[in-house]
Amino acid sequence: MDFVRIGDKVISRSKVLKIVDKIFSLRSRGWSQQEIADEISTDRSFISRLENLAEVRRGRRIAMVGFPIENKEEIEDIAYKEGVEFTLLLTEKERWSFVQDRSGLEVFDGIMNILSEIRSFDVVIIMASNKRVALVESLLDKEVISVEIGHSPLGKDAYVDPEKIANIIRDMKR
Repeated sequence: MDFVRIGDKVISRSKVLKIVDKIFSLRSRGWSQQEIADEISTDRSFISRLENLAEVRRGRRIAMVGFPIENKEEIEDIAYKEGVEFTLLLTEKERWSFVQDRSGLEVFDGIMNILSEIRSFDVVIIMASNKRVALVESLLDKEVISVEIGHSPLGKDAYVDPEKIANIIRDMKR
């Protein structure tokens, strides 16, 4: 066995490694952090911290926002398959519904919540009119990939090239 002395304690490195292996094995089989914490008599926060210490990110965290998008479902499907963590795509009808079904304060709060959410990502892909793209670029202090889908004001859904979006996402993940 491989022992390490820390003050008055003697720690078995092999025991620590066996416990870590058990934790990751159980997590990969669908156990919750709390279930594992109960199993090995520790705090759930320990399991969370251990996962955060060992996490390996491939690429950057990507968010995607677009409106008004004609082929919304197709672009959402690509985003899902490519691992985009946040996607908000709206058709023209959904965009108007967002505004008409809420009070002014609710619209403002909704937009602020969306901005707050996408600020936590490394890259934001924005698909919108030239004015909206410029506005988002000025509001975010991070990498913004702009896909202009027309000139303001856009009054109808715009088709977005799915292959172009897939390539942008793949390039951003490198």
